[in-house]
Amino acid sequence: MAGMLGISVSYLSQLENDDRPLTAKVKAALASAFPLDWTSFDERQEEQLLGAFNWALNDPTAGTAPPDAERAERLHLQFPDFAARYVDLHHALKQTRERLAMTDEAIGAEATPAARAPWELVRDWWHAAGNYVHELDVAAEDLHAEFGLDGTNNGARLAAALSERHGCRSRLSETPAGTMRAYDAESNSLTVSAALSAPSRAFHLANQLMLFELGADMCRIATDAQLGDSVAEELLLLGLANYAAGALVMPYAAFRASAREMRHDIDPLSRLYGVSFEQACHRLSTLQRAGQRGIPFFFCRIDMAGNITKRHSATRLQFARFGGSCPLWAVHEAVAIPDRIVVQLAEMPDGVRYVSMAKGLVKPSGSYARAPRRYAVALGCEAEHAASFIYADGLRHNDEAAATPIGPGCRLCPRSECDQRAFPPLDRTIYIDPDHRGMVPYSFA
Repeated sequence: MAGMLGISVSYLSQLENDDRPLTAKVKAALASAFPLDWTSFDERQEEQLLGAFNWALNDPTAGTAPPDAERAERLHLQFPDFAARYVDLHHALKQTRERLAMTDEAIGAEATPAARAPWELVRDWWHAAGNYVHELDVAAEDLHAEFGLDGTNNGARLAAALSERHGCRSRLSETPAGTMRAYDAESNSLTVSAALSAPSRAFHLANQLMLFELGADMCRIATDAQLGDSVAEELLLLGLANYAAGALVMPYAAFRASAREMRHDIDPLSRLYGVSFEQACHRLSTLQRAGQRGIPFFFCRIDMAGNITKRHSATRLQFARFGGSCPLWAVHEAVAIPDRIVVQLAEMPDGVRYVSMAKGLVKPSGSYARAPRRYAVALGCEAEHAASFIYADGLRHNDEAAATPIGPGCRLCPRSECDQRAFPPLDRTIYIDPDHRGMVPYSFA
């Protein structure tokens, strides 16, 4: 922590014991390193404004160096109305960027631009929620202890809980093509596909169990979301059940502690909790409980065509909503090479560096007549957390020339020297020179 704040360990110890005051420089460092926690640290309105002002001033996309912390604090104290206005304008800038991303998406959408697809409404809800639902997470953690889950025999214990608490009989059986789970309310029975792996079977049992246990809470959350679309509300209910199932088999505090101890090594972590590689990655991206946050990760799943079918980012990295992701991102390589982990140090146009790992996965269909599903999952964090992320070992994250320059997607990427560009950016003027041809047939300013 001292290293993140740019102070000595002894100075930090003195701050913790109230032997030294918080200077403007330390306040700015705290606001930058812990923006979410810092907002609730001091309830005084002026301190809240100072934290937001420093965060806005330090936006790496501004293109210029921010003023030093002491000067920023003097500016905030002498001109609080200006500081508040600056914070509002920074917020408006972020909203404008979001609207640009949605415009990019609408250009390629088959529906009219004004129509928001149900899954887009749900995706935005999860993003606003930080991919964390406290009420369900805490309840699932209590139920994990009550059911005695230990990761070694989740399927049998979950099946027993379904039977003993809800009279629901569960069985493994061959199911129709494309069906992984089928619940029959009339007979109160659950059929899970025998073709699934043990972690996947346990997950579907957990899903049904949490619908029984917390279904009323999920319905209330979905109603309170006010999505304005019945299909979106049903999709959100499905997502909430999946979230609760993951929280049940990977309880928050224990999973977070294990992840930290293992330096977020996914394979042993998934074995310890009896879950799949993808389930463990996804759970790591949800560790956003106030006061007990895990490393802020981004997580996504991408198919063979480059479509991002799952996404969440607790970092400053935001995925392109339409138009494909950056072709220089290592996750595309991972899709083509199943069961191999690919690591990468990448830098976005705003100068923020990320360390990430990606792994290609194959989910068997259970029949020669149906092709297996092939995709890759990616998990990453900002380079400042590299010491806690085992996949960053060996990457030269302090070497200025070592990072791969990537972007959010060609339609939003400002990089002018990229040989892999498929489309020009939406907000730039294109220039054509008939006497000069580069790797792409245009330039832009």
